[in-house]
Amino acid sequence: MGLIVFDLDGTLIDSAEDLANSMNATREHLNLTPLDPQLIYSFVGNGAAMLVKRALGPDADEDLNKTALAFFLKYYHAHALEHTRLYEGVGEAVDQLALDHTLAVLTNKPVKISRDIIVALGLGKHFEHIYGGDSFPTKKPDPHGLLTIVEQAQTSPAAAWMVGDSEVDIQTARNAGVRSCGVTWGFHPDECKAENPDALVDRPDQLFKFLNADAMRFFEPT
Repeated sequence: MGLIVFDLDGTLIDSAEDLANSMNATREHLNLTPLDPQLIYSFVGNGAAMLVKRALGPDADEDLNKTALAFFLKYYHAHALEHTRLYEGVGEAVDQLALDHTLAVLTNKPVKISRDIIVALGLGKHFEHIYGGDSFPTKKPDPHGLLTIVEQAQTSPAAAWMVGDSEVDIQTARNAGVRSCGVTWGFHPDECKAENPDALVDRPDQLFKFLNADAMRFFEPT
C-alpha cells in the first residue's frame, strides 16, 4: 500500500468558474471592474490570500487586501459548489486507487471549504487526511504539510507520490523528497510540464494505471 497525496483545484476538481465568479464579486463589492476569468485562473495555486492580492494588483494596500479576502472567503464558501465538479474520470480513478493505497489531499485552499467540496462531490470517504492552506504554519511549496502526511501514514517519502497540476505541487514534492506526478488537464499545464515531474499524465485513467503499477519505466503518457 502506497501513499498518494492530491492537490485539489485543477487536479481533482474544476473549480475555475466559481473561483472567477467569487473573485469578480469581490471586486464588484470594492467598486472595481471585473477581470477576465482566464487571468483569474492564472492567479490560482498559492492560496486565497495570494489570489486576492494578485487580483487586486500592486496598488492595493494591506487593509484593502484584508477586507477583500474576508469578503472573498465568505462569498466563495457560499457559492463554491455552483459550477465546481470533478474532472471527468477523476472519481473512477480515485475509487480504484483507494482500494490499494492511502489517499490524502494537500491544497492551499482553506481546509473547511476544501473538506466541504470534497464531501459534497462524493470523495470524502476515500481520503485519510484533508489539509488546507490554513492547516499548517506554511503553505505549499514548503514541504511541511506533505511531510506531516507522510509521517501520519507511517511511510517514507520514497514510498509516496504528490499529484498536482502546477509548479507549486511539483516543487512541494521535490522539497519533501517525494515523487511527483503532474497532470495536464488543470489550470497550469505548461508550468507543470516545465517543472519536469517524475511522471506526467494526460487523463485520469492513466493516473490510475500508472500510480497503481508504480513503475515509471513501463509507462509513457499519450
